[in-house]
Formats: sequence, structure tokens, C-alpha cells
Amino acid sequence: MKRTIILVCCLLTLTVSNIVSAQQKHQVVRLAKIQVDPAQLESYKAALKESIEASVRLDPGVLTYYAVADKANPSHITILEIYADSAAYQSHIETAHFKKYKNTVKDMVKSLELVDVDLIDAATKQKQ
Repeated sequence: MKRTIILVCCLLTLTVSNIVSAQQKHQVVRLAKIQVDPAQLESYKAALKESIEASVRLDPGVLTYYAVADKANPSHITILEIYADSAAYQSHIETAHFKKYKNTVKDMVKSLELVDVDLIDAATKQKQ
């Protein structure tokens, strides 16, 4: 009986792992490298925060958003975006909150580079 339970648990683990791996292959993972006008940095960060919070709350295909600033040059922002798939990304860029963000920051952003990347691996520590 114990062997059967262990075997079932192992098979379930492998199945879930394969499903997650297959889902990750369809994900859109992108880095947005942004240079912001330093004089408008605080306004930019407020608009970005509002957009990120709305995107994660309202867009089911938005899986992850992380925004970080370069310590040596805080007006250099990098955003890690992960979407369930390309349809989720296309849906996201058509939302009212994304369009509001783009319109709000259009004169704050000095440059934008979008880099599509492949997710090699991910791990998150669960809150206890």
C-alpha cells in the first residue's frame, strides 16, 4: 500500500512538473529597459506603480511584474514582465490601464528597449 501511495505521488509530481514546464514554454517573458527623465522620476514611478497594480489585479494573463531601478542611476528602470501567452500580452496592451500608463509617461520616457527572453528557471519562497 505504501509503495502504491509513493508511486502515485511520484507520478503526480512528474505530471504537474511536465504541465508547468509546458505552460512556461508558451509564456511571453520580456524585459523592458527604460530610461526616464530624472526630473520626472517620481511621477513616472507613481504611474508605473498604478499600472502594475492594475495589471496584476485585472489582467488574468499577467503572471508577473517586477520593476527595479539601477542603484547607480535610479532613472534607469528595468521591468520583468511574464504573461501566460502571446494572447495575454496582446490583451494586456489593449487595456484601458495600460493605455493610460503609456499616455501618462510618454513625455517622461527618454528611451525604451523591449527584450524578449526565455525563462530558464524560476523559484519563489512561499510566505510562512
